[in-house]
Amino acid sequence: MTTGVLIFAYNNEHIDYLAMAAWSAKNIRRHLNLPVAVVTNCAVPKDYRFEQVIIAKTDSVYSRKFEDIEESVTWYNANRVDAYSLSPWSQTLVLDADYVVASSELKKVLEIKKNFVAHNAAYDVTNQPNFGEHNYFGRNRMPMWWATVMMFRRSREAEMIFKCMAMIKENWVHYRGLYGVSQRTYRNDYALSIALGIVDGHTQSYPGIPWNLASVAHSHKLSQLEADKYRVEFLTQDNKSRYITLDQDFHAMGKSHLGAIVDNPC
Repeated sequence: MTTGVLIFAYNNEHIDYLAMAAWSAKNIRRHLNLPVAVVTNCAVPKDYRFEQVIIAKTDSVYSRKFEDIEESVTWYNANRVDAYSLSPWSQTLVLDADYVVASSELKKVLEIKKNFVAHNAAYDVTNQPNFGEHNYFGRNRMPMWWATVMMFRRSREAEMIFKCMAMIKENWVHYRGLYGVSQRTYRNDYALSIALGIVDGHTQSYPGIPWNLASVAHSHKLSQLEADKYRVEFLTQDNKSRYITLDQDFHAMGKSHLGAIVDNPC
């Protein structure tokens, strides 16, 4: 069985996702010792090291506003549904380009005896209480599954999940209305959440990664202290400045902060 990591990296006018993916690939090799394939639509610089480069056009273009950028940007993020057909591996770890690998923790995900797993809850590393709303979506507060980290094995079950995600993407106006999603922009997290509900018969019992997704919110300032060690500055509810240090994997939701780290890594 072949195992590897798949990262989707489509640049826009403000965010260099391809550079993030190349930086992440170095961390993945150090901690996981796995090959990395990148899916992109642009030329890859010679000094970016990927085991495979997969050129794939994205047929859907959206706009999204990130708090740390303070304006809407072009967002090419709809073809994650093609991960099953594009991956060259029999067991694949799909990671967001802004997921920071700082340990070997993801090896535990590869050992899970399931054909598909993802996180079904996320939390803010500073324990700010308002982050919990991100774990629900829609009029009826359906539980959110996060497409930030997904592991799948070649199987009928995993193929069905990605086909369901593709169906939801293609009929997003219908599913957006059905689930009462206020945002017009399609998100892979929504499609994954709905697809897993369909596959498990709407029982909300599909198994997930057995720990929650550590996240650094857009509003926090993220910087790197040394290799695999980061500083997160934030304001408490009573507007006091605080910081913590991280030496674990996490999802960097503030793209400009991570971009600055990638440009000048320790």
